[in-house]
Amino acid sequence: MKQYPKVVVIGGGTGTYAVLSGLKKYPVHLSAIVTMMDSGGSTGRLRDQLGVLPPGDLRQSLVALSESTEIWRNLFAYRFDNGDLEGHNFGNIFLSSLEMITGSNERAIHYAARLLKTKGKVIPVTLTKSTLCAKYSDGTILEGEKLIDYAPAPRARINYVYLSPRAVINPNARKAIETADFLIFGPGDLYTSIIPNLIVDDMDDAIRKSKANKIFCINLMTKLGQTDGFKASDFVTELYKYLGGAMVDSLVVNNKEPDKEVVDWYARSGDAFLVEDDLDSIGGDIEVFRGDLLSDTRYEQSLSDRIQRSLIRHDPDKLAKVLSEVIQKILG
Repeated sequence: MKQYPKVVVIGGGTGTYAVLSGLKKYPVHLSAIVTMMDSGGSTGRLRDQLGVLPPGDLRQSLVALSESTEIWRNLFAYRFDNGDLEGHNFGNIFLSSLEMITGSNERAIHYAARLLKTKGKVIPVTLTKSTLCAKYSDGTILEGEKLIDYAPAPRARINYVYLSPRAVINPNARKAIETADFLIFGPGDLYTSIIPNLIVDDMDDAIRKSKANKIFCINLMTKLGQTDGFKASDFVTELYKYLGGAMVDSLVVNNKEPDKEVVDWYARSGDAFLVEDDLDSIGGDIEVFRGDLLSDTRYEQSLSDRIQRSLIRHDPDKLAKVLSEVIQKILG
């Protein structure tokens, strides 16, 4: 019987959703290790009011891997747009309720995964309740993913991020990394979706010791207050600070220009700019894979969604095609 490669995706949010929903169509064994530091929107309200671990990133990954009927996937993605539940996501409430009934976040994931018939595993990076903090170059310290993520204006550069209190790696996350053939980082917000996983105690050690081929998917856009002015190589440099000495083997980057009207809208708002591909100068033995990774679907912000979402996103199928090519080339 043919053994499919074990692929572990590390991140959270819509970037990890894109990778998982695309790659699940390919012959790979998928696992997602997702951040547990979200404190905004529906997730933040449930975390604060019920004392549960943040469900949002878990829910997105479960839906991405789901092979259940469309009605179940739509139900878990449904967001209430009025009443006392306005802004809440059904899937977040469902996962939080399961955690309270079972007394375990991982058991809640298990039952939700069975219901959604997921093709792969979703693993919280930690089971410790912890807060993401950022120290800026001007000495400012912000506590909470929500405050770090949503900047009303340009800020000083982030010097480093850390967790308070320190969080312990989930043993299941360590095991997934130890047995992986490929580790995929991103795409996703660098400081609030990807790096929060890496600063959990012993995550860097697990990644450094892993024999897996390491792939980094570069973001399409910069992010106000986090990666202003970043070029593609800056994302790589910043990632390396948190990898414990590990190096990536492959980089995946978009080479397609978005529609001019969308780019102009971002330019006028000053929120974000296209990430410039300067990876020819990256050096070392890193192989760069380029392709049209842009989604042709125009995203519309839900009026009940309290979080501002990106209009320019990776296309799951295009991204998965390139990632599959990377995997097959390495496997020979």
